[in-house]
Amino acid sequence: MILTVTLNPSIDISYNLSTFQLDNTNRVTEVRKTAGGKGLNVSRVANELGKDVVATGFLGGKLGEEITEQLYATGIKSNFLVIQEKTRNCIAILHEGMQTEILEKGPTISTDEANQFLKHFDALSEEANVISMSGSLPNGLPDDYYTFLIERANQKNKKIILDSSGSSLMAVLQNKHRPSVIKPNINELSDILGYKLSEDNDSLKSALSTQIFDGIEWIIVFLGANGAFAKHHSSYYRIDIPNISVINPVGSGDSTVAGIAAALDNQLDDISLLKQAMTCGMLNTMESITGHIDLKNFNNLFNQVIVTKY
Repeated sequence: MILTVTLNPSIDISYNLSTFQLDNTNRVTEVRKTAGGKGLNVSRVANELGKDVVATGFLGGKLGEEITEQLYATGIKSNFLVIQEKTRNCIAILHEGMQTEILEKGPTISTDEANQFLKHFDALSEEANVISMSGSLPNGLPDDYYTFLIERANQKNKKIILDSSGSSLMAVLQNKHRPSVIKPNINELSDILGYKLSEDNDSLKSALSTQIFDGIEWIIVFLGANGAFAKHHSSYYRIDIPNISVINPVGSGDSTVAGIAAALDNQLDDISLLKQAMTCGMLNTMESITGHIDLKNFNNLFNQVIVTKY
C-alpha cells in the first residue's frame, strides 16, 4: 500500500476565461472544483497506476468533507485527521495563456492536533510499503514537522518520498532522519546549495555528492524539457525525454512522484523507476485535468525515455 500525506490540502477551483478584466465583472462558463494539494494529485495518479492508496493529512469543515467525498468517488481510500479550523480554497484563473492564482492561507493546526496526527500517522504507516509526503506545511506546524514523520517511518523501515521545498526541505536536510527520495528541480537545488547550478552532468554530479545529501538513497533533479539527472546510492544517471505537446503542466511533478512511489512499491530496477517517473510526469502534462494520466499512451512514452548511466 502507498500512503500519501497532504498536510495542507484544498479545494482547487479553476476558472477558465478568454480574457480577465481587472476591476470589472468576469463571467465564467467553465468551472472545475477538485480535491487539491500535491499529495492528492499523487494519490490519483498512483490509483490510476493500479496501486492501493490511502490518503491522509488534515481536513476540516465542509470543504474537508467534499475532499473525502471526491476521493471516495474515485476509489481512493482516505483517513484524515479532522481538525477544528476549515480546509482552504485555492483559486486559479486561466486567461490569455496565463494563470493567476489566489491562494488562501488555510487553517492553523493546534499543538494538540499536531501531536494527534503523529499517532494517527503511526497507525496508518504500519500497513504502508511506501509513504509519500508532499507540499507545504499549514500554519501552526514547525518547519521541521516532516522530520518527525520521517523519523517514525524510518523506525518501521518504510520507503519515504519527500516532495517539499524551502524551509521544510532544509529542515529535513539538516536533520539525521533521512527520506529515501527527494526530487528538487534545478532551481530548488541551487537554492539548497546557495549558488546557481548549470545543467551539465559534471556540475550536477558534484552537486549531488555534497555532504548535505548523505544518507538519501535517491536524489532526482528535474530539468524541465531537458529531462532529469539522478543519483541512486553511488550511481548517477542522465535521463532524456522526447518532445511532447504540453496542455497543462500543473501537477506533473506530483504525477512523477506517483510514478516513483509505484516503482518503489513494485521494487523496479533503477532504469525502470526513472523511466516510469518521467513517463507519468509527461502523461500528466498532456491532459487538461491536473493529477491525471492516460495509460493508453504509457508504453509509447516509456520506450522513448532514455536513461544513461553516467
